[in-house]
Amino acid sequence: MTTNTTTSTFSTRDLLSALIVVIIWGTNFVAMKVGLRNLTPFQMGAARYVFAVLPLILFVKPPKLPAKWVIAYGLSQGVGQFGFLFLSLKVGMSASLASVILQTQVFFTAIFGFMLLKERTSRALLAGLTLAALGLGCFAMNFFESGHTSAITPGGFALCLTGAAMWAVSNIVVRQAQKTAPGFDVISFMVWCSLVPIIPFVLLSLTFDDPATRWQWVGAPFTTWIAVAYLGWMATILGYAMWTRLLKRHPVNRVAPFSLGVPVAGITSGMLILGDTINGWQWTGIALIVAALICTMFGGRWLDRRAL
Repeated sequence: MTTNTTTSTFSTRDLLSALIVVIIWGTNFVAMKVGLRNLTPFQMGAARYVFAVLPLILFVKPPKLPAKWVIAYGLSQGVGQFGFLFLSLKVGMSASLASVILQTQVFFTAIFGFMLLKERTSRALLAGLTLAALGLGCFAMNFFESGHTSAITPGGFALCLTGAAMWAVSNIVVRQAQKTAPGFDVISFMVWCSLVPIIPFVLLSLTFDDPATRWQWVGAPFTTWIAVAYLGWMATILGYAMWTRLLKRHPVNRVAPFSLGVPVAGITSGMLILGDTINGWQWTGIALIVAALICTMFGGRWLDRRAL
């Protein structure tokens, strides 16, 4: 006889955990911007994952699954997602808008799942993809306006979308990894995967960063290291641990909607702390992408009721 550990009722502790995760993941875009004031994107990547692995790697055993999945996830999520995201924030992307655009990973994951894993698509997902495409089109409209003074550049926009696509790749990798390990331990997996990006980021820094910037981290202010520690310990390890605990206790469809709060926290913190401004086209794009996420998460239920 097996016991189902999932429940349908959120306790006060569970609701508080969900709120904390939303705040951590929403404000971590501000921490990225703060860290990038004194570090290059590649230095930032290496520092983030050094903090993520220390000191936990001294106490956490390696995950019980083939090393190829650890390497694949570390490269796709670490070097891929955050490498492109850090570059995006450096060359022309605000923290507020990055928190929204990165959520398109939901749709990239669906597309890759259909192409690579032959997963089925639903009418709700197709409607969500259409809304998301319209939303991205609204963001792109800024670049066609004469004399626009948007905080984002075409390069920053493209790099942020690429980061979202790489996040989707890492989602596919972790799905396949979970299939090979019935007792999948997310903390062990995250800690040891965080070891993988460090050397690639160091090599990228040595290859592409201006030699004059290679030792600037030595004199970086305390706020830079607070930001990096926040990204490594809070956003990477604590955030994923708390989120996974919620997924183990409750059905996915009860937990996933809380992720809609991440762009809200990201926009709010970016505007309040960094003074981000958002124009009309961008607000329209935000509204369409949030609507796309809502449609994807809840549209199936509405369509099912319509079919009855």
